[in-house]
Amino acid sequence: MKFLKPLAKWLVIVLGLLIILLYITNTDYLIKAVRTIYLKGHTTAYLEDYKEFDNKFIEAGNPIPWPYHKDFNLASITDKLAQTNKELGTIAYVIIKNDSIWFETYNDGFGEDSKSNSFSMAKSYVTALLGKAIMQGYIKGLDQPVCDFLPEFCEGMAAKMTVGDLSSMSSGTNWDEAYYSPFSITTRAYFDDNLKEVINGLKVVQEPGQRFKYASGDTQLLALVLERATGKKLYNYLSEELWKPLGCELDAPWQVDSEEHDFVKAYCCIASDAKDFAKLGKLYKDYGNWNGQQILDSAFIAKCVTPRFSSSPQYGYGWWLKTIGDKSFFMMRGHLGQYVIVEPEDNIIIVRLGHSKGAGNTVAVFTDDISIYIEEAYKMLGYDLKN
Repeated sequence: MKFLKPLAKWLVIVLGLLIILLYITNTDYLIKAVRTIYLKGHTTAYLEDYKEFDNKFIEAGNPIPWPYHKDFNLASITDKLAQTNKELGTIAYVIIKNDSIWFETYNDGFGEDSKSNSFSMAKSYVTALLGKAIMQGYIKGLDQPVCDFLPEFCEGMAAKMTVGDLSSMSSGTNWDEAYYSPFSITTRAYFDDNLKEVINGLKVVQEPGQRFKYASGDTQLLALVLERATGKKLYNYLSEELWKPLGCELDAPWQVDSEEHDFVKAYCCIASDAKDFAKLGKLYKDYGNWNGQQILDSAFIAKCVTPRFSSSPQYGYGWWLKTIGDKSFFMMRGHLGQYVIVEPEDNIIIVRLGHSKGAGNTVAVFTDDISIYIEEAYKMLGYDLKN
């Protein structure tokens, strides 16, 4: 037993030196990563990790629950969908038809009011707020230079970067979308206590507005633009202009970098439930009209759900686009397979939340699970989805 004391002593010394090294190399954010993610048994961000971070709330107002369809839950889940839900850890699967809940199922201890991390579905909310800021005159339009709001981006190619470039993921910055590398800027942004400092360190290395390159940093920059333009914290702006008007039922935590700096992780990290997430899908399905009130401009929404670049038909402004057969879908998407999928012609919204979207390198690529969630929903509905 005597050897245990010197061993423990050396372990403490090594640990102390390691912590000092992290601070010297400006990678001390990894301490939070270990504490909040890795010591919890995860290798990446997970559905309920919001409980480990500082949050500010997107406050709800007067809740407007979804009505239930007359055929609610009469259909049986298909064998393929049931198997996929089991294998990939689906926690919520909801089909909304004609603005009524037609089918819903919840698993793994989660229920209809359970909150889970939106991950990158939050990007669609930030673009919606851009549309609102344009509508209210805070921002002139998609072509307004970012430099008008952020003087840090007024030199060289950065001066050409527009707010529309940020929403359409074509900023030309050196952002590296690497989720599983502990040293990537994506990881740093998730755990760093001063996110503005991280984002202001981005460099524009390619001509902006030329091509799509998926980059969470673009949305984070857009959030900074919106806060400068409106003079409001983004969680308050979202609450006032979307969450309350849409009758969302839950107060939703939105992760911030720290209490001190109070800047939302705008590219991710709104914690809510499937049916509240679905309401932004309904707003876009109805081209900005909500029960007779034009909350967002219809022309702006039409632009959002149309590809900006012919070379990347899968993305518009803040929304993903996918065609299956003769059907055109637009969707919100998040890490690990969080989806709000909309087909406006059929008046269908499909929501899936869960632990995984399957194996492989899937950044900015449509994974097979998406087609399964769509095709099996259509089978349950009795539609012929022509491939």
